[in-house]
Amino acid sequence: MQNLGKIAGMIDLSIIIISWNVADLLAACLASIYTGLDGLQAEVIVVDSASSDHTVKMLRERFPQVRLIEHAENIGYTRGNNVGLAQAQGRHVFPLNPDTEIIGDALTRMVAYLDENPTVGIVGPYTHNSDGSYQSSRRRFPTRTLAFFESTWLQPYAPKALLDRFYVNDAPPDQTMDVDWVQGSAFMSRREVYEQIGGLDEGYVMYSEEMDWCQRAKDVGWRVVFLAEAHILHHGGKSSDQVVARRQILFNQSKLRYFRKVYGTFFAQVLRLFLLLNYAVQLGIEWVKGLLGHKRPLRQERVRQYWQVLRSGLKVS
Repeated sequence: MQNLGKIAGMIDLSIIIISWNVADLLAACLASIYTGLDGLQAEVIVVDSASSDHTVKMLRERFPQVRLIEHAENIGYTRGNNVGLAQAQGRHVFPLNPDTEIIGDALTRMVAYLDENPTVGIVGPYTHNSDGSYQSSRRRFPTRTLAFFESTWLQPYAPKALLDRFYVNDAPPDQTMDVDWVQGSAFMSRREVYEQIGGLDEGYVMYSEEMDWCQRAKDVGWRVVFLAEAHILHHGGKSSDQVVARRQILFNQSKLRYFRKVYGTFFAQVLRLFLLLNYAVQLGIEWVKGLLGHKRPLRQERVRQYWQVLRSGLKVS
């Protein structure tokens, strides 16, 4: 790790965090970052999407060194990251979720790996769940067949080999290796990638934007690597947990946008109809269970969520 800070005064790393009403998690994330810099010249940019909690007050009082960019509305994850990327000055950029924590020397390891491997454009760390267990964060690009199984009610019935390929279950989790894409909760990229392919596609409000970005990077020749010796903690979904129905709509719209870009409009339309049918069937099942008095409040809430998804039509811009 002797390559860090090659030029005096140069910023090695720009860390970009998009925050919405997760002040306490954000505070823990920032504390872990500043503990783990270990000589790195780094800047931290927080783009706040109109948080109504004490996020801004906490930042100004506890982390005045953070560059805070405030917005009067929730601008979304992808657009927020592009705002931060446009302001970043580092040799490498690191979009990072606010519900993560850096473990040990993960930042210096990731920067050093990029510096020592000039063909690698993006690296993602080994990720732990809140309880310390392994969180799958490396992937291969999805196939057409996988689209009808992954994250639908059919997933438990998918061929094992299909899911193992997508989730990279055919390799041990502690193996550093080339992959197709890494989870967007923490992915570090060299600046040249951003300058070559541009920012995140804002057609994805959230979800699948990192898969799209890695696809574009690989299309122009960059490698994507899962770096098993760099570790982070990811509590997972704390901002999106606040808007469950909206989360499901955005997830599926993003999925459809990706498949439309890669496999064409006709396939995306077929997939959209399948996903809507999937939600219609689930709504019917939940309605019948509620009618029979089985956990009625839960069934009513699920019917409401699924109805919102159906009303959206899962239309993709």
